[in-house]
Amino acid sequence: MEQQNVVLEVRDLRVFYGSFNALRDISMEIPRYQVTALIGPSGCGKSTFLRCFNRMNDLIAGSSVQGQVLYRGNDIYAPTVDATRIRSEIGMVFQKPNPFPKTIYENVAFGLKINGYQGNMGEAVERSLRRAALWDEVKDRLNKSAFQLSGGQQQRLCIARALAVEPEVILMDEPASALDPIATLAIEELIRELCVEVSIVIVTHNMQQAARVSDQTAFLMMGGDRAGYLVEYGDTKEMFTNPRNERTEAYITGRFS
Repeated sequence: MEQQNVVLEVRDLRVFYGSFNALRDISMEIPRYQVTALIGPSGCGKSTFLRCFNRMNDLIAGSSVQGQVLYRGNDIYAPTVDATRIRSEIGMVFQKPNPFPKTIYENVAFGLKINGYQGNMGEAVERSLRRAALWDEVKDRLNKSAFQLSGGQQQRLCIARALAVEPEVILMDEPASALDPIATLAIEELIRELCVEVSIVIVTHNMQQAARVSDQTAFLMMGGDRAGYLVEYGDTKEMFTNPRNERTEAYITGRFS
C-alpha cells in the first residue's frame, strides 16, 4: 500500500495486561478514507486492538504496549507524544451510546470548548450534527437533554460529538450492537457516507455488517496461549468470497465462533 494512502500502521504490536499477553505480533496498515473492519471470535482482542489506535489502553491499570503504532508516520507511543491530542485526532465511538448528561448542543460543543475553539460554535455544532445525519431530527430541541433521544439518535449524537473536533480517524467499537435493525441501518449508512472524509476502523461481531460497510477486513483469533493474533487481512469482498486461510473461511461461514 502506498504510504500516502496509509493513515495508521501497526508494526509488531504486542499488548499486555500485567503479565497476560492479550495481543501478539500484529503488523498491518490502515488505509486512508476507507472502512476497516476487525472481526473474530469473542475474546480474541478486537477491542483491545482498536483501543491501541488512540492509546485508550493507557487508561487501564497494568496495561503496556510493545511495538509501534504509526500515525502520520510517527509512533503515537513515543514518550514525547501527548495522548490527549492523539485522542482528539483519532476519535472513538463506543458500543453503547454514551451521551453526556447535558443538552444535545452541549454534547456536540464539549470537545470544541475543551480544545479552545475560536470559531462560531453554533455553526460548528450544526455542521457536526448534519454530518452525523441528525440535524433535521434535533434542530428544534438543541437545548433538551440528550437522554431524550432514542438509542439510535444517541449513537449518532456521539458520532457528531466525535466529528466536531475534526478527527482524521474514527474508531467504532460495535457501534450498532445495542440498536434495533432500523437504527443499525442508519448507522451503517452513515459510516459509508463518512468514509469519504474520515478513515474508520470498526469492530463488529456481525459478519453481514462487516461485508456491508467495510472496504478492508482483518480477522483475528485467539492462539493456544490465549493471545490474539492476526490470521488474515485484505479486501473485504475477496475475503468473504475467497478467503486465503481455512480458519477465516470456517469463521465467516459459521463453522466455528
